[in-house]
Amino acid sequence: MHLPQDSRNIYGGQAVIEGVMFAGKHVNVTAVRRKNEEIVFYEVPRASQKWVQYLKKVPLLRGVVGIVESSAKGSQHLNFSMEAYAEDEAEEESKNNPTAAVVKETEKKSGFSLGMVISVAVAGVLSFIFGKLIFTAVPAALEELLFSGLFENKVGHNLLEGLIKIILLLAYLYFISLTPLIKRLFQYHGAEHKVISAYEAGEELTVSNVQKYSRLHYRCGSSFIVFTVIVGVFVYSLPFFVWESIWERIYIRILLLPLVLGLSYEVLRLTNAVRELPILRFLGYPGLWLQLLTTKEPKDEQVEVSIASFNRMRELDAQITASK
Repeated sequence: MHLPQDSRNIYGGQAVIEGVMFAGKHVNVTAVRRKNEEIVFYEVPRASQKWVQYLKKVPLLRGVVGIVESSAKGSQHLNFSMEAYAEDEAEEESKNNPTAAVVKETEKKSGFSLGMVISVAVAGVLSFIFGKLIFTAVPAALEELLFSGLFENKVGHNLLEGLIKIILLLAYLYFISLTPLIKRLFQYHGAEHKVISAYEAGEELTVSNVQKYSRLHYRCGSSFIVFTVIVGVFVYSLPFFVWESIWERIYIRILLLPLVLGLSYEVLRLTNAVRELPILRFLGYPGLWLQLLTTKEPKDEQVEVSIASFNRMRELDAQITASK
């Protein structure tokens, strides 16, 4: 997943089940390949309240607001792809087992009802918040329980807590990447990165051109996760954040979570801005290393889907811009 940026010429997106979503200036578009090889699209206007647009321009706040918004809208597109995938699986099962029990016909959808959109968006935001709370609290609790007397200063404890976070994260990503469905999801993640890199390089978006580019990208959400760990170590080590018990330690980290997220987003923007500079480009390498797990080399047909999504997004963006 790419985190959103402010420029109209900088695009972000995310992989979904058997497809890719790209976020444009005016519209978000998902392209999904069905089992019959047809590529279908899900298109949602990218409209935000004025107060949200304002907050997305404020340093520190823009990161938190952008991430929450991306989680809400991204969950809608992921749900669309999951429904398409489930429908294809049900149809295939029905063909292979004609004498089996009657399978309920899957409802054909070209979009979602307002109620479903809201519920899916809320679920996406709550899932993100819950995941961050768990990822914040569990490593802190483990370090406190297992190594409370190992260091006299809290910096050492914070470094060890960060190491535990990285180990848990790597283990989680490695094991889920072994499943066929997630492996394909990570291939589409790589296809998303390749299309964005080819576009940024001014290449014509053909499968052969796009495949020449790396599946890694500085502006990826995977990089953001790494930076939350690194930034967290520095923030938690500031002298005025002191804890006396495991509960105080967890409480402080939860309170500081918005600050850590906001700072991490600014670091991500910085590493993307300096990625062409000889020495400073190495600042983004920790995020690129993590992407070795969260992306896989895509097949040509997966790159084709990614290109279709990106081109459709830009086409709709151009139409909306021209009509204003």
